[in-house]
Amino acid sequence: MGKNLTQGIGKAPQRSLYKALGMTDEELGKPLIAVISAKSDIVPGHLHLDRVAEAVKAGIYAAGGTPFVIPSIGVCDGIAMGHAGMRYSLPSRELIADSVESMLIGHAFDGVVLVPNCDKIVPGMLMGAIRVNLPTVVVSGGPMEAGVVNGKKASLSTMFEAVGAVSAGKMSLAELDEMENKCCPGCGSCCGMYTANSMNCLLESLGIALPGNGTALATSADRIRIAKEAGKYVMKAVADDVTPRMILTKNAFLNAIACDNAIGASTNSVLHLIAIASECGIELTYDMFAKASGATPNLCKLSPATEYDMDALGKAGGIMAVLKQLGDHGLVDGNVLTITGKTLAEEYADADIKDETIIHTVESPISQTGGLAFLKGNIAENGAVVKRSAVCKEMQTFTGKAKCFNSEEAAVAAIMGGNISAGDVVVIRYEGPKGGPGMREMLSPTSALVGMGLDSSVALITDGRFSGATRGAAIGHVAPEAAVGGKIGIIKDGDKIKIDIPNGKLELEVPAKEIAARLKKLKPVDSNPTGYLLRYANLVTSADKGAVMKTKF
Repeated sequence: MGKNLTQGIGKAPQRSLYKALGMTDEELGKPLIAVISAKSDIVPGHLHLDRVAEAVKAGIYAAGGTPFVIPSIGVCDGIAMGHAGMRYSLPSRELIADSVESMLIGHAFDGVVLVPNCDKIVPGMLMGAIRVNLPTVVVSGGPMEAGVVNGKKASLSTMFEAVGAVSAGKMSLAELDEMENKCCPGCGSCCGMYTANSMNCLLESLGIALPGNGTALATSADRIRIAKEAGKYVMKAVADDVTPRMILTKNAFLNAIACDNAIGASTNSVLHLIAIASECGIELTYDMFAKASGATPNLCKLSPATEYDMDALGKAGGIMAVLKQLGDHGLVDGNVLTITGKTLAEEYADADIKDETIIHTVESPISQTGGLAFLKGNIAENGAVVKRSAVCKEMQTFTGKAKCFNSEEAAVAAIMGGNISAGDVVVIRYEGPKGGPGMREMLSPTSALVGMGLDSSVALITDGRFSGATRGAAIGHVAPEAAVGGKIGIIKDGDKIKIDIPNGKLELEVPAKEIAARLKKLKPVDSNPTGYLLRYANLVTSADKGAVMKTKF
């Protein structure tokens, strides 16, 4: 593509603009590679991405290419959490995808290295690159180091839970202040198996990122070496004409789903894998995830379910060691292609588990079933998702009485006000992709429940979603959502709700005639969005479709 702008008499005007950048004829004679970086001063996970991008540029230069850094937006979910800003988090994925598509085609690049780190930025960038289908490598910014408070590891999830602990009188304000200053010690994506790190690990299983991408710390020399290698391998991909759709096949996505369950990844990974696959023309369904969950053992239990962080996973052998376990037992397809030109099996061939307390073997798993569970029933006819590996035994099967709220804020006020008791099921609706709009994450209410000691006696269901930092019986992605007439919208205070995670059931225990009568009277709440969210609400699909935009109008 770049040659279309850098060769021939007719492209002299375009070359003059490159010359304005200080480009030489020699540089313009080489493949032009975009380095799309989400560097910003407002997102801790992105603060250092300029350093990562410079390493990528060095790798590209060394391999005979000419790199150009291009910026990307990025919303920090932790900062956006619990207020109107979170409504823009998931929708920003589509803005990022559109901008990547626009810049790659608009400037006729030959290849691209994506440098994201957090949450929606990772899938958003990849979705845009898939549309253009240029040779692509992803190198993320890497996880943050864990904080240490009173000799124990701490992270953003423990910070959110501390708010509930203070409200319950279990923690002093002085202790809260100490945690605030120590739980996030520096740059990088938050240190547990939250959404950003989940996606950065799954990129390894998809073959579009290099080994170590998900676990090498943001501050490590390994991270810089991976970035330089990414620059080298994008040049190889350009030379060999290897494009994302050659790598991101259906079997590659099935591998990612298996890995997802083995590592106990964030429930958001379901949304994003469905969306990324959609750009490849591949349909992933909840049923496919559920089948994989039943067949794939859970081999890792990391923060927020334990104190083990991403650094511990990396030192124990990383994602390649997990994939080798799965591959040796026929649970992933090792024959799929990766961006290095090797097969996935060749990539993980020499990987070993170095610590079986962090990465279990298939013969001795944490559980025989995967870290995610998919529930269906009269509340969620199209499905709902829960991070099973972060739910305590007492809550795997639970029946409680509904307490209903039409917004996250109303639910948080009730929880912090002491109005939620053991045996309750908190129902938060009108927070779905269309109803929010924007499908906000619910880390504030779930963390408050944990901090107040209610995670073993209170469940929460929502048509919104959860941060990867959430733990407890938090069931999200309920579809259909309330805003489109989903039955979560007809639940009343006091209704009995039965949750059966092992058997994949989520039921409103109300007679069918009563449900039908309520549906006739249901008038979904309109959030009356404006600006970008108005367009988003009118175009977005449901959670079980990945909350992607409609393609037919």
